[in-house]
Amino acid sequence: MKHFKIILEKHPDGYVAYPLGLKGVVVGEGDSYEEALTDVRSAIEFHIETFGQEATDYQIVWDTVKKEIPRIKPLNELPAASNGEYHP
Repeated sequence: MKHFKIILEKHPDGYVAYPLGLKGVVVGEGDSYEEALTDVRSAIEFHIETFGQEATDYQIVWDTVKKEIPRIKPLNELPAASNGEYHP
């Protein structure tokens, strides 16, 4: 049995989701977290139905964990040191 980690990214115009651990490119998108997750699950199922065991050798188990990743500041928003270099 294989668990796939699905990465969901929030963008200004919606959400993008993609799994880790599959051969090939599989992507889902949506206006909400739930829509993107549903879309990527459908894309994973289609990918495996299309490519069979070449896509993965494992049975899929759906398990969702949601984590918030803090925004990383661009260098121009970080305080400059006295020597002009940027430090986090």
